[in-house]
This record gives sequence, C-alpha cells and structure tokens, in this order.
Amino acid sequence: MTGKLYGVGVGPGDPELITLKAARLIESAAVVAYHAARHGRSNARAIAAGLLREGQIEEPLIYPVTTETTDHPGGYQGAIDEFYAEAADRLAAHLDAGRDVVVLAEGDPFFYGSYMHMHKRLAHRYDTEVVPGVTSVSAASAVLGRPLMERDEILTVLPGTLPPAELAARLAATDSAAVMKLGRTFDGVREALTKAGRLDDAWYVERATTDRERHARLDEVDPDSVPYFSLALLPSPAATAFVEGEGEGAAEKAEKAETVVGEGSAAEGAGTEQDGRRGSVTVVGLGPGDPMWLTAEARGVLAAADDLIGYQPYLDRVGTGKHQRKHPSDNRVEAERAAFALDLAKRGRNVAVVSSGDPGVFAMAAAVLEVSEDPQWKAVPVRVVPGLTAAQAVASRAGAPLGHDFCIMSLSDRLKPWSVIADRLASAARADFVIAIYNPASKSRREQLVNARALLLEHRDPATPVVVGRDVGGPQESVRVTTLGELDPASIDMRCLLIIGSSQTRAVPRGDGSTSVYTPRTYPTAQ
Repeated sequence: MTGKLYGVGVGPGDPELITLKAARLIESAAVVAYHAARHGRSNARAIAAGLLREGQIEEPLIYPVTTETTDHPGGYQGAIDEFYAEAADRLAAHLDAGRDVVVLAEGDPFFYGSYMHMHKRLAHRYDTEVVPGVTSVSAASAVLGRPLMERDEILTVLPGTLPPAELAARLAATDSAAVMKLGRTFDGVREALTKAGRLDDAWYVERATTDRERHARLDEVDPDSVPYFSLALLPSPAATAFVEGEGEGAAEKAEKAETVVGEGSAAEGAGTEQDGRRGSVTVVGLGPGDPMWLTAEARGVLAAADDLIGYQPYLDRVGTGKHQRKHPSDNRVEAERAAFALDLAKRGRNVAVVSSGDPGVFAMAAAVLEVSEDPQWKAVPVRVVPGLTAAQAVASRAGAPLGHDFCIMSLSDRLKPWSVIADRLASAARADFVIAIYNPASKSRREQLVNARALLLEHRDPATPVVVGRDVGGPQESVRVTTLGELDPASIDMRCLLIIGSSQTRAVPRGDGSTSVYTPRTYPTAQ
C-alpha cells in the first residue's frame, strides 16, 4: 500500500498561524520534505521546527540555482525542471514504500508555492491532500491593519516579475492589489505604481509576522534593502479613506467644495493644493457602454478620483467608493461642468470628468481644455484618458467599414450652422470618404438627416452600404445593414450612429445569414 502525499501550508512566518490540521499532519508524518536554497536553510522548515520529532525522515529539496546563471545545457529552466523531476522521484520512493509524505510550504501551498511543482508530478499517481495556509497577502494586510477589499472592490494579485508597463496597466485597472516577488524587481514595481498613479497608496511589507518583520510606505523604502520575501500592497481604497481619517472628512470637503458654478473666484489665490495635495482634472472616456470596453487606465483614474463629474447617464455607469462624490449635470452645460471640475481641482481635489466613448471625439475633453485657458485655472493640470469610440464599436459589429480613409461628422447644428455641416458633408461625399455620422437625429432635429441623405445621394449610388448601430455596447444594442437609398430617416434617433460607405465599401452575405460590411484597403487606380 502506498503512502499519502500532503501539501501543507505553514503560514507566513509566525508558528502560531499554523492551522491545527497542518500541525497534526506535520507531527505524525513519516517523511517531512521542504524546499531550500543551496545554503540549506528553509523558511518553511523554520516555521514548523517546533512540530518536528525524532525519528522523522527529513527530505531537504535543495535548489541547484535560484536567480543566478548556470552552465546546465538547458539553461536556468532546464536546471530547474531537472531538479523538480529528481525531487519528485525522491518523494515517490517514500510513497511507494508506504510512507506518508508532508511537503511543507510557506504561506499556502497553491499560492506561488514550490509545492505545486511536486503536486503536478505526483498527484495523479498517489492519494493526495492539500492543506491551505495563511498567505503572505493576508498577513501583510493584518500587519498594516488595512483591509484588502470590501463590498464590490476587486483584489488583484500580481507577480513583480511582469514587465513594468503590463504591471502598471493591471494596477490601474484594479481597486486593491498585492505585488509579490519583490527583491530585484522592486525598481520595476515602483515604476509601475508611479505610472499607474498608485504610488502614494502603496505599502511595503517584509517578512510579515516574523521577528524580522518590517513595513513602511513603499516610496520610502531603499531598493537595496528589499529581499525576495516581501510584497507591495494597495489596500482597499474605501477602507483606507477611513483608516487614514479621510472618510467623513473627504465627504465634508467635497460638500464644501461643491459651490454654484461661476463662483470660481472664491478659490482665487488658493493655488492647486489643499492639505498638501495637488489637485488635477482627468477627462476619462468610458467607451460606448459595455464595461469590457473600459480601459485599464480609465479604471485606475476612476478609482483614484475624489470627485466624478458628468452627464447623469454616464455617471450611472461608474461605481463609487465611500471616499468619492458624484456630481451629475445636464448634457447641455459642458462649459459649466468643465468650470466646476477645474474649480474643484484648484481646491486640491482629484477630479475625473467622464464622457461616453472617447472624450476627445465630440465630448468633454475639448470643453475642459477650452475653459482651462481662463487664467484662474491655468495652473490646474488637465489630462485626457482615451476611450473606445462609438464609431469603432459600431464598425466592429458590422465588420470593417472603416478599413480605408474615413471621416467623422456630427449632424447636430446646436454648436455649428447647418450650412457648415452641408458643405463638409458634400466635400466628404465628393472625396469618397466613408463617413461615420454622430448625432444623426433627435426629437427636435428631424430634418437634418433627411437633408443629409438627399445631399449624399447626389454623390453616392443608392446601393451604397449603410450601417445603422443603435445603443451598441448597451442593453438594447442593434446593428443592421441597409443602403443609402433604403435608409429611412424616421427610424433613426439620437442613440444611433450611421456609417455611410464609400464607392468601394462592400456588403457581403455570410453563411450564417449575417452580412459583413468592409471597405478594402486598396483603392482602384484612376484610368
């Protein structure tokens, strides 16, 4: 009869954090194995040392390399793979002899643990049980006295070995995070936190719950002092606000800052700092509607903002932390909304102004930048974070109608005269651009699309493909393909976007009954 394999977590360092089940198995096992570096010391064995007894067989699984180079013909990975295979064979010999084997794992066996390499090689051959342990992430959170997440917040656990750019994107997209495996990766992790705008929130924890425990603000840590057994932690944003005394205080500050737009002069001379904090405005694109289209950078900006400003339906798409305030407004007060955002930032608030789609395409970025030219707000930093445009979203649903030269126009004559719209539309039609049309119609604007269609038919064949996308990315999404001749303006409303094909755009029926629309990247040579 063969023995049983146990992967046993011994927790992050404090022997008192070993579970009762883990302690019982360690004490009773015939064989206790543990991974160790070439110096022979094992953190996992040191934690469990008080439970070991005379007569037990110890199997130190000593790595041939850790981070140094090797002359193994297979390189570093070849040396490690060979080591795991040999270690598994050693444990298998004990199991075949009927001995139960406990493999000690610091923290939890399946949480970046070395035990999993034995598990992959042996669990399909022997009776196996994994006993969880307290992770270093949980220990670090407890040591700091800062919750990891609450309510709907998202925790992301990341290896510091990721490239800084990828790490920054993932950090920007989450609420709270733990970054493991620091050591030589510390500079890259700090770079990623800085790029993601999260450095001020980050904590450093080393050897949590041991007698060598150390923790500090991450930006205060000397990179040369960082060992491998350390991590960076971004605690719960909502809980952190209250831990640091910013919870109710933040709401009170926002209440005081929320003045009637136009009273910006009240803050003159206040600079762009309050309580040592420098305010800023970031104009954020939410994409067309589907949360999957919100970028990682945008998620990070929204999570870090003190105040969220925008048109009510757009703000409804953004979750709010306890430390944040929403300031909804009507869709027709862009300049006032921009002034309000800049005024809050001048008082030291980090403000996110949200737009659907991309903020630089018929949206709030231009309005904020225009208003920011006023001397009273020239010192306020303004940044634009892009988003997926409605034109791109509709095009992707239909195929690739924007595959060649195209232009984007709005039929709304609220901010420009119809004569300008008509002239530009005729020019685009003559130039044979594919034309993406925003704001084609509304309850009060019904004639513009009728006139635009008539104008386009002066230059385009009635059989020209037209894509009509409505609420793309939203719950009532619909996409249909028609022609310019058959387009019914009465069926179009403000939630629609039209893509008018060029002379080369093709609508191709597919075998599944759908129609793909695309514009070839080549263009016929003039004869």
